[in-house]
Amino acid sequence: MKSSVENIDPTRVKLSIEAPYAELKPSIDEAYKEIAKQVSVPGFRRGKVPPRIIDQRIGRPAVLQEAVNNSLDDFYRKAIDEHDLRPLGSPEVEVTEIPGLDGKEEGDLSLTIEVDVRPAVELPSYDSLEVEVDTFEVTDEDVEEELDALRSRFGTLKSVERPAQQDDFVTLDLTATVDDEEVDSATDISYQVGAGTMLDGMDEALDGLSAGEETTFESVLAGGDHAGETGVVTIVLKAVKERELPEADDDFAQLASEFDTIEELREDLREQAAKQKETEQGVQAREKVLEVLLEKLDVPVPAKLVEDEVHRHLEAENRLEDDEHRAEVTEETERMLRTQFVLDAVVEAENVDVSQPELIEYIISASQQYGMNPNEFAQALDSNNQVSAIVSEVARRKALAEVLAEAKVVDSEGNAVDMTAFTTPPGEDDEAEDDAADSADGTDAEESAGEGASADAGGEGASSEDPQVAETASEDPEAGADEADEHGSEDSQSDPKSAEKSKKDKDSAKS
Repeated sequence: MKSSVENIDPTRVKLSIEAPYAELKPSIDEAYKEIAKQVSVPGFRRGKVPPRIIDQRIGRPAVLQEAVNNSLDDFYRKAIDEHDLRPLGSPEVEVTEIPGLDGKEEGDLSLTIEVDVRPAVELPSYDSLEVEVDTFEVTDEDVEEELDALRSRFGTLKSVERPAQQDDFVTLDLTATVDDEEVDSATDISYQVGAGTMLDGMDEALDGLSAGEETTFESVLAGGDHAGETGVVTIVLKAVKERELPEADDDFAQLASEFDTIEELREDLREQAAKQKETEQGVQAREKVLEVLLEKLDVPVPAKLVEDEVHRHLEAENRLEDDEHRAEVTEETERMLRTQFVLDAVVEAENVDVSQPELIEYIISASQQYGMNPNEFAQALDSNNQVSAIVSEVARRKALAEVLAEAKVVDSEGNAVDMTAFTTPPGEDDEAEDDAADSADGTDAEESAGEGASADAGGEGASSEDPQVAETASEDPEAGADEADEHGSEDSQSDPKSAEKSKKDKDSAKS
């Protein structure tokens, strides 16, 4: 087989492949065997029909077409391996010449394949990247906010005879109508005013409403057969309750924590608030480093891949005619692909790999977002062939940590910010100390090198707030897994046979 490659643009290539009849012959023989099993010819046992009879009954062109279809994948993969290409999406195949149609066992199979490929990325020096993050300090107000949040967990609800206001808990009945027709209703709904977890406009409608009163407002319905339509919502307020918080004293500290005094509890809450703000600072640094990296690199994205993904997204939302939303989704898709290309380049440049403990940690974290058992979540990923996409996601997170480790991060006052907690896997320092101790005792340090569970390189910043967490986290896990596969399609090589079949079907329709 001979192949050549032509660059159509930075993200698309055209492969020209020529394979002699001899390389197609095994597939032709196999095609005859398969067809012989499927046809029934008087005088011959099923599976024993000779090729010449099949040529008479079925036609040699049909046999050769079957052989070509069965060979396409092998020829395609050999060509992309030969030219070191990373294909994206589905290839488009055109067979220009099939040998043997005249009955002679000679000639070449000729075909062309167009496919999108991952663009080349020239990475800058990581230490040339500089970002500024917010300076943080823990104030007394932060501590009191944490304390109030803890007190609210131990609070009790008490009915009040006054209009509802922000943070009150209410009980209500709800009815929704579209064009004066009732489309949904519910009774005795419990809701916290200001939570923003129900219909748009509901918080404003409840504010100032007293028990026994009702009001109406317009809102876009979020579910059911009328999802996306504007309806009139009527709410009847049945009760208003406020949360009473326990006194912040030593008794409460002993009830809510392991501490004996409220001052000890406040000090612990101050430390927790500091850790939280440090985590937020780390997440901000990761986001900004990624942004600077993308700004420095003019990475092209395959137009067809973007178009296909945007169409799939809008079709799932039934919003194909929404041009404004299409523009938003297109921009998001292009940025998502650029991010993948850049971080994949870092993965290759830094030889980033993913250990089993890192993969397990990521799966456990993601399963919590779906409210699933980690084992069930892992099985869902496996059944949907999404494990490789998850491995790629973890590798990209680690790649971003590699970049952050060398970038310059300063706060708004110009002070250098230590990002070690977000770039060094937990336990790495302990392992180094253990190795040194083993070496001092005459123990072979290599025996322990690399042992121990290695967490994600994001450290404490590896949370659902992390910019590299899969964007489908709030969706159904299996649907999210499917979407992750679409987004991670560049990590696999597509089968050209399906594209060829699609092309033949279209040609048949035209004729």
